[in-house]
Amino acid sequence: MKDFKRAVLAVLSSIALTTGCSPFVDNNMIEEIAPVIFWYVADAGEGKLKISTVVPPLVREQKRLLTMQVDLLKQGGKDFNLIYYRELKVGQLRMVLINEEIAKKGLIRMVNTLLSDPAISPRLFLAIVQGNFDDYISAQLQKQPNLDYFLYRMFKHYEKTNQGEMTIVNLHDFLKRYYSPMPYPNLPVFKVSSNYFSYVGTAFFGRDKLKAIVQNMDDQIYQLINNDKYLKHLAIPALSTTLGQVRSSVQMKMNQDASSISVQVDLTGRIEEYQGDKNLLEGEQLADLRKEIESYLEKQTAELLKKMQRWKVDPLQMGSLSLGPLKKPLREKEWLNTWEHVKFDVDYRLHLQPSATALPVGR
Repeated sequence: MKDFKRAVLAVLSSIALTTGCSPFVDNNMIEEIAPVIFWYVADAGEGKLKISTVVPPLVREQKRLLTMQVDLLKQGGKDFNLIYYRELKVGQLRMVLINEEIAKKGLIRMVNTLLSDPAISPRLFLAIVQGNFDDYISAQLQKQPNLDYFLYRMFKHYEKTNQGEMTIVNLHDFLKRYYSPMPYPNLPVFKVSSNYFSYVGTAFFGRDKLKAIVQNMDDQIYQLINNDKYLKHLAIPALSTTLGQVRSSVQMKMNQDASSISVQVDLTGRIEEYQGDKNLLEGEQLADLRKEIESYLEKQTAELLKKMQRWKVDPLQMGSLSLGPLKKPLREKEWLNTWEHVKFDVDYRLHLQPSATALPVGR
């Protein structure tokens, strides 16, 4: 009997060990914790970071903006607990907003620190901020107490609907591009003041350092040729035209010596607004407008690609076109030297769908 009892105790002990029981247990009493939705990280000078967050208490009390100056990112999370009576938890961290000046110096250490925390999801959204985000939060908390949650829902909405209206990147996406053979990640850029928080465009990175930002028409073109999403509206002020429900299909080909790349873009959409002089009920004038749109987009796309060459970035990952079963892959430095001299042949084909209403004459 004694041997049987010893055997049972041994089995129970082994089960406890293999199921990961630990003497160190996190405090998760709901009255004593406060989940954090976002961090804002800025340069505090002299090698220090300024980290801010909004405390979202689980009881009814006024929200507060907490700010700390620290040497290390994780130190900020620890020091917040020394100035707030609840323990802050990062398990619900959904956004990290990074000041533009830090992005210019490099993000990989910060990104790897976030990834190494098992409590933080790789679906965490990353974004660049121009301006002082603390001023915006301080001014808006009284008007919108749940502002941090509303910002998260905005990111989540555009990620889910794939509208292509703005660039949405999470931690996993950034690192996937960073560690690819062509390490040119991108992030969305927002501009803030005390009164507004608005989307600016897309930031291009060379490895982990911010190199350039595209906006307006350049950003819309990047959205079209970078992925298979669609643009709910493609505004072309130069032609007094707005296209709606625009979907793109992109084919890129590189010649044998990597001296030129052809880019063929098939667009499908409909004209939703026209303020020009053409009578779109006449087939010939509608065809003329279609050709003007194609020519305009071809010119703008070629100019955007040339800008990427000057910035020494390849966010479209065109260098991957050099890969093949019988080809030796180009290294990053080799590709940058080649990329600088590549010629482009851009061809757009616009397929207009019938509009719900007729647009005969704009003016």
